[in-house]
Amino acid sequence: MNTDEEPGVVLSREEAWELLQGSRFGRLAVSVANQPDVYPLNYLATQEKIWIRTNPGSKLAELTVNSLVAFEADGLSDGTAWSVVVKGVARILESQTEIDAADLLPVEPWIKTRMWTHVEVTPASVSGRRFVLGAEPERC
Repeated sequence: MNTDEEPGVVLSREEAWELLQGSRFGRLAVSVANQPDVYPLNYLATQEKIWIRTNPGSKLAELTVNSLVAFEADGLSDGTAWSVVVKGVARILESQTEIDAADLLPVEPWIKTRMWTHVEVTPASVSGRRFVLGAEPERC
């Protein structure tokens, strides 16, 4: 039974991964010195990992300080909404063998530019919910 504090249907890990695999846009949450940051980005979910391409900047600098991250993707379809959260460890790929393999993955950037750095997120936990959308609440 769900309550107002925990609405929706809890998804299995397999259902959550299917939704992640069908989407390409999400948000990466990082925290450094107790200061959270959230970055919208494109990604690929495959091989039980989240794959990201990026360029040097705040996101990469923060990952070198604290590799524990949360990743969230969500979507809407036919009167339902879903949300999947992955918590895990991010790692910047460094070996040329790994980089060459990651270059073959179909991770397309939002901005048509070459993204040189690959990041792999290995999940420690995956959770998700599906919600039936209702009418807008009445305003007082």
